[in-house]
Amino acid sequence: MRKKMAIGAIAVICLGGGWLWRANHVSLVLADKAAAAAPAGGARQGAATSVVTVAAASGDFPVRLKSIGNVEPLAVVAVKSRVQSQLLSVHFTEGQMVKQGELMFSLDDRELAAQVAKDVAAIARDEATLTRSKADLARAQQLLAKNAGTQQALDQATADQASAAASLQADQAALDADKLRLSYTSIYAPIAGRAGAVSVTPGNLVNASDTGPGLVVLTQMKPVRIAFTLPERELPRVQGAMATGKPPAVRAIPHGGSGASATGVLNFIDSSINQASGTITLKAEFANENLGLWPGEYRDVEVDLGVHANAVSVPTVALQEGQKGSFVYVVGAESRAELRVVTPGLIDGDRTEIVAGLKAGERVVVDGQLRLAAGAAVREATGTPGAAPSRGS
Repeated sequence: MRKKMAIGAIAVICLGGGWLWRANHVSLVLADKAAAAAPAGGARQGAATSVVTVAAASGDFPVRLKSIGNVEPLAVVAVKSRVQSQLLSVHFTEGQMVKQGELMFSLDDRELAAQVAKDVAAIARDEATLTRSKADLARAQQLLAKNAGTQQALDQATADQASAAASLQADQAALDADKLRLSYTSIYAPIAGRAGAVSVTPGNLVNASDTGPGLVVLTQMKPVRIAFTLPERELPRVQGAMATGKPPAVRAIPHGGSGASATGVLNFIDSSINQASGTITLKAEFANENLGLWPGEYRDVEVDLGVHANAVSVPTVALQEGQKGSFVYVVGAESRAELRVVTPGLIDGDRTEIVAGLKAGERVVVDGQLRLAAGAAVREATGTPGAAPSRGS
């Protein structure tokens, strides 16, 4: 019984294998007939890749160097007392913009005012003494001329007159010094700027020897400067632009591009290159009339160094990297992709300058190039020059 069942199973397997072989053979025959019936070149035409192209542009390409800079005030002053006295009053509010020469603090001036009055009295006394000594000298000279006096008396009168004059000069100097110290009891803004937090309240004793930030810190807000660095290889370009006599314009752009940018001029190149980083420090000054730049903040910086005339440029997205360097796909004759090795130059926004390898007007692929190979047939749609293409093609 078991033997009959095994023979039946073998028979079923053989019939199934024969059926599969016949079906596969028929499929191969039909495919060969379809290929023979298709026109020549039909397979390549059916494999055309959909791409987006733009024409390589020609025109003035801006020479811009980019960096990140830090806003710095031109001056920061810690306002301190120059005499020892008691703080009586504060004449401004924290965070206020103050003008140069504006009264900020008043100190107790009674002691110094009394000293000034004492100096004035001493001067009056010495003036009287000097007047008397001059009269004594004149009488001694007259008596000696009439042989009624002695040379010793004349010498004594001369010395007394000189001593009185010297005392008067000393008292006048003391008066000037005390008047100056008295003026220090009214503290004025040494620069125009924004006042920080007041660190001493009225009633406290202040002194010129006090350590710390002083009474308040003033920060100059107009103008300000931005310090930034560039690679040392860019130094010749910057020096060439400075040598024209017109300092390069510098733009300070908020991070993310939101907000208004500010324009200043480059006015400082450091005297040496930082060997550790291979960079050179530069600074640009900004009027900052609208207070758009705040000391301590960071800004994107662009330095305009002129233009490259009649430069060929393409959207940066068209560039790819290969073993031989940068390349683009150019749509050539018969709508086929040509791999073109190019030499890129400067980058400005979403466009790249092409120094060599491409002519103006040639159509380069900006979308779909990742699916291409040299010689592949393409079906192109025209994109907007300079715009980032859609990736949905």
